[in-house]
Amino acid sequence: QVQLVESGGGLVQAGGSLRLSCAASGRAFSIDTMGWYRQAPGEQRELVAEITNSGRTNYASSVKGRFTISRDNAKNTVYLQMNSLNPEDTAVYSCSMRVWTLAQGLMDYWGKGTLVTVSS
Repeated sequence: QVQLVESGGGLVQAGGSLRLSCAASGRAFSIDTMGWYRQAPGEQRELVAEITNSGRTNYASSVKGRFTISRDNAKNTVYLQMNSLNPEDTAVYSCSMRVWTLAQGLMDYWGKGTLVTVSS
């Protein structure tokens, strides 16, 4: 199976920056799209950013211009650089990857999430 582990969350002041990472581990797999989602207390999970294998990116309008998603295929890792953070960005951020494996075919995998708290 494939496991995703996020890191980089924490407490940051408004206007600050934070960089999240998510690394996939496993055997005999390849990764298509990588993405970051977030869920604030009492709200639905929303797509923050995604990046295809070819490098095409898509961002939520609320983060466009502030966040940057990137990937390192050699490390099976996706990053989310978050700048100009505001309290509205406070949420649990989860990594998701669309993964093809020989055993299971195409499946979506999720990490457990990492908490980002932006103080005012």
